[in-house]
Amino acid sequence: MKEIKAFIHRNRVADVLHALKNNNFCAGHCHLSINDVAGSLQALDNSEQTYSIELGEHTITEIKLELICEDARATEAVALIRDNARTGQPLAGWIYMTPIAEAIPIEDLGSPD
Repeated sequence: MKEIKAFIHRNRVADVLHALKNNNFCAGHCHLSINDVAGSLQALDNSEQTYSIELGEHTITEIKLELICEDARATEAVALIRDNARTGQPLAGWIYMTPIAEAIPIEDLGSPD
């Protein structure tokens, strides 16, 4: 299994999600999470950018998308994210892929004795 993390512009997340869903990455058990994060991607326009007092620099609210998938489909997932997260800028985000050594489900096994 692979974990794919992508940091993308917030206005591209709907297209990325639709592409993943249309290609059955969220059929059955969906191992996908989406979080707003403060990041340093280049703002698309001034309205996207804010000044962070805590960090002492400009940031934007970007999306961190995390997807867990089978090794055989990881390249396909990365391609879907890349194709649908493009903004027209030379650099529109980052995708990271790491192997997962083990996945352990949390199951309800009834009441403890």
